[in-house]
Amino acid sequence: MSGHTVPADFSEHMLDLDEDEDLEVFTKNTSLPDGSPMPNSPSSMVNQYRLEDDDEGQEVANTKDIFVTVDHPESQVTAIETFILYRVVTRTTRSDFDSSEYEVRRRYQDFVWLRSKLEEKHPTLIVHPLPEKFVMKGMVERFNDDFIETRRRALHRFLNKISEHPILSYSQHFQVFLTAQDLAPHRKQGPGFLSRMGETVRAVANSVRGLKSRPEEFAVMQEYVDDFSNKMCCMDKVTQRIVKEQREYVDELKQYSPTYARWGELEEELTEPLKGMASCVVQCSKEAEEHIQHLSEVLVPALHEYVLCAETLKAVMRRRDNIQAEFEAKNEALLTRKAEQEALQEEVDVLADRMEQANNSLKGDWLRWQRSMKTDLRSAFISAAEKNVEYYEKCLAVWESFLVSQRADSSGGQEDVA
Repeated sequence: MSGHTVPADFSEHMLDLDEDEDLEVFTKNTSLPDGSPMPNSPSSMVNQYRLEDDDEGQEVANTKDIFVTVDHPESQVTAIETFILYRVVTRTTRSDFDSSEYEVRRRYQDFVWLRSKLEEKHPTLIVHPLPEKFVMKGMVERFNDDFIETRRRALHRFLNKISEHPILSYSQHFQVFLTAQDLAPHRKQGPGFLSRMGETVRAVANSVRGLKSRPEEFAVMQEYVDDFSNKMCCMDKVTQRIVKEQREYVDELKQYSPTYARWGELEEELTEPLKGMASCVVQCSKEAEEHIQHLSEVLVPALHEYVLCAETLKAVMRRRDNIQAEFEAKNEALLTRKAEQEALQEEVDVLADRMEQANNSLKGDWLRWQRSMKTDLRSAFISAAEKNVEYYEKCLAVWESFLVSQRADSSGGQEDVA
């Protein structure tokens, strides 16, 4: 990362909820700043962005050699628990795999195991987050069809993010996850409890000790992560609130329409207009339900996923800082303890290499993650914008049709009177 600022094009504009900006999307000026013609309609604007996305996606597809699909969730009930098993199908052309195709069944805890192993082996790489174990309160109930499908899509994205990663996709743990019919023997392997406790104690000690001076590029990165996290949390909460309010609005519409219909039964002269009003409300409520469903399935999961990504970034930054803090502590001890200087020098040299590797890993993965994040969120925003346009166009057409019918009836009535 060069310079002293984070990418302003994204952090200061796309996700800035602290400033109110009036954006005139459609103006009388029919050309763009560079002189090229303005797209003729919202659909053409969407298609323009989609073409750009398709080009980027094609580049990834041309270099991809592992294709993973998560599907066919099945509920499993035992004497002590209920859980979901997902089918994981892998197709690959890599020579380090014994076969070109695999099919295994995995539960959520297996995905957790894989992610923990990847983080353990690569502490300063950005491992894509998993969906939370428990569903967000007030959204959907655990183990109903909506929850299972939302989780399946998230698990599918998790594995595909790993399969596209230039380092994580070559992890032995990832290969075992994709190919081993029985994962239990592999899950039992790993560092012992005391070893993990030692890592935890050392990390806590380093965090208490603190850093003397974080390199400026990582200070800028930390500032960006904190700002990104705050904005994504805000957008996530507001979007979920909007979806909740729109669901309440649809419930009101469903009570609204029958009232017009019952009223029409009592007013002979107003029967047709009242029936028309009732019909319009019914159609608009159906369009609103479809609109809400799209928001719930596309925009809400995309935003919430990057709320979790922000927490992942914070954890990666903490692990990098811990490595630097341990290096600084050993280096300081080396300068003050002459007797054990040779042994300490070896430790300092090892930690210096580890810190350099951690910094390089994070810097490389940071740029890759930012490109992926911008592509994901832009796709979700474009999809939401397109659906908004479609929703309002359909509702507008419903009410315009009603107006035309009423004007026709009105003019016909006047001719009869004449």
